[in-house]
Amino acid sequence: MKAKKYAAGEYDIAVIGGGHAGIEAALASARLGCKTIMFTISVDWVGNMPCNPSIGGTAKGHLVRELDALGGEMGKAADRNTLQSRMLNLGKGPAVHSLRAQIDRRAYSEYMKHTVELQSGLDVKQCEITDLFSKGGQWHCVTKLGADYSCCCAVIATGTFLGGRVYVGEVNYPSGPDGSFPATELAEALKKLGLPLRRFKTGTPARVARDSIDFSSLEVQKGDERVVPFSYSTKQPPENTAVCHISYTNDETKRVILENIDRSPLYAGEIEGVGPRYCPSIEDKIVRFADKKRHQFFIEPCGKNTEEMYLQGLSSSLPEEVQIQLYRTIPCLKNVKIIRNAYAIEYDCVDPAAMYATLEMKDFPGLYGAGQFNGSSGYEEAAAQGLVAGINAALKVQGKEPLVLSRASSYIGTLIDDLVTKGCSDPYRMMTSRSEYRLLLRQDNADERLMPKGYELGLISDEIYTDFLKRREQKEKEIERLKTTFIGPDDELNKMLEELGTAPMTTGTRLSDLIKRPQVSYAMLAPFDRGRPRLPESVCEKAETEIKYEGYIARQQAQVNEMLRLEGKVIPADIDYESVYGLRLEAKEKLNKIRPANIGQASRISGVSPADVSVLLIYLSK
Repeated sequence: MKAKKYAAGEYDIAVIGGGHAGIEAALASARLGCKTIMFTISVDWVGNMPCNPSIGGTAKGHLVRELDALGGEMGKAADRNTLQSRMLNLGKGPAVHSLRAQIDRRAYSEYMKHTVELQSGLDVKQCEITDLFSKGGQWHCVTKLGADYSCCCAVIATGTFLGGRVYVGEVNYPSGPDGSFPATELAEALKKLGLPLRRFKTGTPARVARDSIDFSSLEVQKGDERVVPFSYSTKQPPENTAVCHISYTNDETKRVILENIDRSPLYAGEIEGVGPRYCPSIEDKIVRFADKKRHQFFIEPCGKNTEEMYLQGLSSSLPEEVQIQLYRTIPCLKNVKIIRNAYAIEYDCVDPAAMYATLEMKDFPGLYGAGQFNGSSGYEEAAAQGLVAGINAALKVQGKEPLVLSRASSYIGTLIDDLVTKGCSDPYRMMTSRSEYRLLLRQDNADERLMPKGYELGLISDEIYTDFLKRREQKEKEIERLKTTFIGPDDELNKMLEELGTAPMTTGTRLSDLIKRPQVSYAMLAPFDRGRPRLPESVCEKAETEIKYEGYIARQQAQVNEMLRLEGKVIPADIDYESVYGLRLEAKEKLNKIRPANIGQASRISGVSPADVSVLLIYLSK
C-alpha cells in the first residue's frame, strides 16, 4: 500500500544521497547560507567507503587538494583519519606527484556524519526518496512514507544505489553497496521524468580476516617518513600507524579463474552495465592480459579497530566458492577466511552530456547531478562534483553568477568539462594524462589556483586565507632572491657538481641557474647558500619547481591563453546549427546535443573537427 502524501517542509536545496558527493554538496550549500536538507538511506553510512578505504592516489590527490582549496571537507576528514600516507610518483616530475592515504573507513564515516549533523542550516534525514518531480517552479522530493519536501533546487548524488543490483556468480539481487537498500523506485521516477539514464557497473574485492593471512613472506609497504597532509588547514600532519603489504597471483590462480570464467556474470552476459576500464576485476585482467604471468595486489587495513583487510586489485564477481578457491591459490592467503565476499554492482546513472558545466541539467532547471550518478568513478571525483553542484545550486537560489571552472584552472574543471563535453561510455576516472595543462595544475599549487575563489565564495576562513597569502608571498620573495643572488666558484661546490655529473662553475652564477640543472636540487645548495631564509618545506618545494620548470610552465601558459581566447568567443544559446553553412552533418548532430557555451568547448567535442571550428568562427564573426 502506498503512503499518503503530506507536506513535510520547504527548503532552498535538497540533496539526495549521503555519500562523498552528497556530503560536499550539502555542506557547501548550507555554508553559503541556503536552508538545506540531505536525504540518505542510512545515516549510519554517511561518507561510507564501500570500495577501497583510501583517499587520493594518482590525479585523485590533486582533486582532494583542489577541493580543500575551494572549501570542501574531504581533505580535512582524510587527515583526521589517516592510517598510512604516501606521496606517489616521486620518481617522476612534480606534475604527477600525488598524495594517497589509507583511511580508517568507520572513523572517516563517523567524522563526516558528525560534521553534517553539526552544520548550521543543514538538516539530515534518513529516508528513501521514491519520487522526484517539478511543480510550480519547485522541485518535490517524496519519501517512501509519503513526506513531500519542496525545494528550489535539488542535487542527485545517488552513487551506486540508483537501481542497484549486486552480482555474485549466478546469484543477483536488488541491493545497494555493502548490503544496503537500493533506490529502486527513484530510478523509475527519474526515467518517468525523462532523464537520459544508462547502466554502469563497478565491483569490489573481498574483505578477509587479518589472522588468516600469512604475512611472513610478504613485501612490506611503509608510509612516508615526512607526511604531507591533504588539507591546508591541517596544522599537525597525521602519523603513519599502519603498513600495507604487496603480493601476486600465480598460474594456479589463473587456472581456477579460467576454469570458472563461464560462471562470471560479466562473461555469461548477465551484466548489461559497462564496467570501469581502469579498474578491472581479476577475472577481467586474466582474460584481457592472457600473456601476463602474475598480477600484483595489495593487502591493506580497513581501520584501526577492525580485523578486516582489503585485497586491492582482486575485485571479482565470481561465485562465492570460486572466490575462496582463487584466493587460496596465493601462498599468503592459503588459509584465508572471507568476512565479506567480493561482488559486482550494477546501477543507473545519467548521460553527463545532458548537463551544463555547472552540473545543472539542461532540460530541467534547478536539478543538478553529482558523483557516480554523472557517470564518474571514485570518491574523489564524486566529492569534487558534489562541491561544484552544491555551490552552483546555492548561487542559483541566491540569483548570483554560477561557478564554472575551466580546464586551465583545475583537475576539477577538467573532470567536469570532460563529462559534459565528451560524455563517457564507461565509468570516468581522473588521471593526470587527461589534462593538457598538468604542469600548471600541480598538487602543490592548488591553493594558488583556487583558494582566492573559495575565499570569494565565502567557503574559506580569514585565518586560512591569511596563511595562504603569507605562503604565496614567501614563495615569490624566495624565487626573486634565488634569481638575483650570485654565487662564485667554490672548490667544495664544484666537487659536488662534478660528482653529480654536471659541469663545475668557472664564473659567478645565479642560484636559480644552478637549480635549473637537472642534477641539482634546492636542498643540495643549502651549505653554499648562506643567506637562505628559514621557510616551510612546502614553500621551498614550490619555489624550486617554478624555477626548474620555468620554460615549460611559460609554454603551457601560452597554450592556456590561446584556449581562453577561444573560450571568450561565446556561442549564442539559440544558435541554429542547421543554418550554419559548411558544418558537417556529424558536427551539427554533436553540437545540437551538447549545445556548447563557447568555441573552446565546441572544439573539444568528439566529432567536431578543426574545420568545423573554423566554420563556426567565421559564422560568429558575421
